[in-house]
Amino acid sequence: MMDTASLIASLSAFDANARRAALTQIAQSSKFPSPGSDFNMHCHSFFSYNAEGWSPSRVAYECRSRGLCASALCDFDVLDGLEEFLDAGRLLALRTAVHLETRAYVRELAAVDISSPGEPGVTYIMGGGFTAIPAAGTAQAQTLAQLRQGAQDRNLALIARVNATLPEIAIDYARDVLPLTPKGVATERHIVRAYCTQARKAFGDADARAAFWAPLLKCEKTAYPAIEANVPKMEDLVRNALAKRGGIGYIQPDEKTFPLADAFTAWVRACGAIPTIAWLDGTSGGEAKCGDLLDLMTDKGCAALNIIPDRNWNLKKPEEARLKQAKLDEVVKACVKRDLPINIGTEMNKGGLPFVDLLSGPVLKNYAAEFTQGMRIMVGQTVLGIYAHAPYLGERAQAEFKDIKKRNAFYASVGALPALTAARADALLAAGSEKAFSTLADAARHA
Repeated sequence: MMDTASLIASLSAFDANARRAALTQIAQSSKFPSPGSDFNMHCHSFFSYNAEGWSPSRVAYECRSRGLCASALCDFDVLDGLEEFLDAGRLLALRTAVHLETRAYVRELAAVDISSPGEPGVTYIMGGGFTAIPAAGTAQAQTLAQLRQGAQDRNLALIARVNATLPEIAIDYARDVLPLTPKGVATERHIVRAYCTQARKAFGDADARAAFWAPLLKCEKTAYPAIEANVPKMEDLVRNALAKRGGIGYIQPDEKTFPLADAFTAWVRACGAIPTIAWLDGTSGGEAKCGDLLDLMTDKGCAALNIIPDRNWNLKKPEEARLKQAKLDEVVKACVKRDLPINIGTEMNKGGLPFVDLLSGPVLKNYAAEFTQGMRIMVGQTVLGIYAHAPYLGERAQAEFKDIKKRNAFYASVGALPALTAARADALLAAGSEKAFSTLADAARHA
């Protein structure tokens, strides 16, 4: 039997069977703290990019072991971790949800930045609370495959441009990038890591690496060794130099680069999930009048908003902090006015501590009620979608809860129930969707 440290490490093995075996053993042998009030509803995994290389199982374990009451997976362009994460939630008694994030084009805002800086018309956007991977052969499955293929096509084009300019560190996508991922879906960050690795092979001497990278990273050669020693900083600078706006491999996107926002929201709804606006920090031209943005995107089918709160409160410059805290307050109040659930989390795609206490501190504690309701709605959407075939935007929900406030209250009440265990989930499935709906509704009513 493996020791605890080895089991935890195995949670991020690329072998799915190894992950499952490790998680099962941990669930059977570990004592977890009682769930508290904190949660993290926006966690990337290694199926897109996680700074710590964590799998969905590892994300679920880390959240549960810290006493979080809920967590949501949110990978780019794929739902590869959906079944694993939901299953991990049942094993660990952790409330869960699964989101998908991508970028889309908004024609009405073609002249201004939205949530992708320097890229007018381009917005990050999400689907919240997916309950199943679309069945093979369906239109929904075809669209999901297109998201995956689109990401790969953009990666290959980026590599071709960088290789042409920097042949001394040229990489091969299949050989150098895909092995960094468990299921063949790479991101810019994987590509950057591959280029950094290739540069170390091409320039074994530290002085030679400094001479190569310093002009690209816009730093002095003498400053380079300290940069290289800080891997997250190094990779961020290389990403800026190679892939981001102004980088040698960058090209300006247009409406052909990403799906149209209207098409994406229609797909999310067809999958029984919740189209979700991905808000940056409120300072771009497209986000400056947040009410106008929310109205535009809800007209396109969005029914929730995602916030990464540390962008607006965890800031060193007082003037910037005041501005962005005011923008946070504005967008939260605008969502409350429109009855839009708010989803929050930390992403986990950069180095450093991947968790923060999202509901404490002088700023975020002011919105604990709104953020908690948003978490519970996403969990309720997941539970009711899976076991009662009654997603938040489905026919039953719209017929029984025409008043959005009442719908939010109901889904949040189900999301507030104790996390489902595997045995409880099996019982709900065995009962059938109608019985499951009444069982969950009764439990929420009497909680």
